[in-house]
Amino acid sequence: MKYQIMMDIFFTLLARKKVSAAEMAARHGISTRSVYRYVDELTIAGIPIDIQQGRGGGMYISDAYKLPVNFMSKEEYRAVLDALRAMRGQIENKDIDSAIDKISCQIKEESGAPSFTGDILVDASAWGDYRFRDKLALLQSAMQTKECLDIEYVSRTGEETKRVIEPHILVYKQNVWYIYAWCRKRGDFRLFKAGRIRTARRTGERFEKRAFSREEIPLEFRQEKTETVEVTLDIAPAALPDAEEWLGVDCIRRSKDGTFSAVVALPDDEGLIRKLLGLGEGVRVLAPERVKKSLCAAAERIAAACRREARENS
Repeated sequence: MKYQIMMDIFFTLLARKKVSAAEMAARHGISTRSVYRYVDELTIAGIPIDIQQGRGGGMYISDAYKLPVNFMSKEEYRAVLDALRAMRGQIENKDIDSAIDKISCQIKEESGAPSFTGDILVDASAWGDYRFRDKLALLQSAMQTKECLDIEYVSRTGEETKRVIEPHILVYKQNVWYIYAWCRKRGDFRLFKAGRIRTARRTGERFEKRAFSREEIPLEFRQEKTETVEVTLDIAPAALPDAEEWLGVDCIRRSKDGTFSAVVALPDDEGLIRKLLGLGEGVRVLAPERVKKSLCAAAERIAAACRREARENS
């Protein structure tokens, strides 16, 4: 417990310019005398902790203090580099580039290493959307410089609106980028999907960031709120690759006769029927009956539309 408290004091002082002994004592349920004793031990270990007495005083570490090179292991440095490089693949940012360069200097790369480095690659851009990174970079830049953006946004229903937003934080979830921003049009915070922002431009107006908590960000997106239904599927060998990518290989079972099947809980919405239609005759729904009927009805509507178009063009 003693060393855990000492490490907490150390990292708290690194993160904050100044902290009082009384605050650290209350945080760990110990006396201020014990806090000062732990600080003395940290100072003996080579950490330059100073104490300012009087009103507004407290403990602090000099800004000139730098963590030793061997503070983290080589594997830990590589893990940090992987995370930064993955983020760099999405956001062009000079600060991220600088951090990568500085951390890279702390470890020796193996000779003859390939030009592509890192173990993680993230690409959340939409198919064919080669401007997505530019859009994401603009959102991130405006967020840092506290500049308002004039955007054109397309909702799920196809409604197009123009609005001015104050971007506060980027959110990445379920392979999708969002921007959490104060919307001038609604007079409240809104979560905008980056892929649905048609255009965005700086207005030249600055804003002051508003206070908000993580709990206020609506991270429970539509997919998590959707009810699920247990579906039993019969899968033909020709459709197996697509089914595996959709459901995951762990959900698919091979029968003795060489056929494949799956029993899996899926979102009970219109997207389920569209996905089943996309797999064509390679997948048959065995249960429940309600999903079978919905799939047949959708297929019949498509067939009827094709017949009408054929008659009109004949």
